[in-house]
Amino acid sequence: MLSGGCCVQIYSQGCYTSDDIDLIDRFNGGHRRIREVMESLGFREHKMKRYFVHDETSYFLEFPRGPLGVGDAPVTEVARRTTCTGDLMLLTPTDCIKDRLAAYYHWDDTQSLQQAVWVAQENPFEMEAIRSWSEQEGMGKKYKHFIEKLN
Repeated sequence: MLSGGCCVQIYSQGCYTSDDIDLIDRFNGGHRRIREVMESLGFREHKMKRYFVHDETSYFLEFPRGPLGVGDAPVTEVARRTTCTGDLMLLTPTDCIKDRLAAYYHWDDTQSLQQAVWVAQENPFEMEAIRSWSEQEGMGKKYKHFIEKLN
């Protein structure tokens, strides 16, 4: 399942571009199989686990372990995009915003705050879900910064 910066790139209509592709290993323990498939495609594993590179692209692929969550909350809804090569499973716009806000909330990453704003400006999302999640994270004050920047 796609998460991280690539979701931002898709949902922000390209306002942000990512150099890595984060695919969540939703099945926990599938890293050996992931490695086999990636190596068969010409990728090699970097020194860090779940990080693959290929000589013919500047993109690198990461496979963070599941379960998928944003902050302290699990992700329960999955978005799907149908492409000419098949279905892509990815975070919903609401969870993509939460993911970016989590980086802003917990690490003061202002770039992630801007990414959350771009996604919110380009997509329908559940504002109440963002607000209540932000409060559960103990980040009501930083949530207000998001609202100010969004407006």
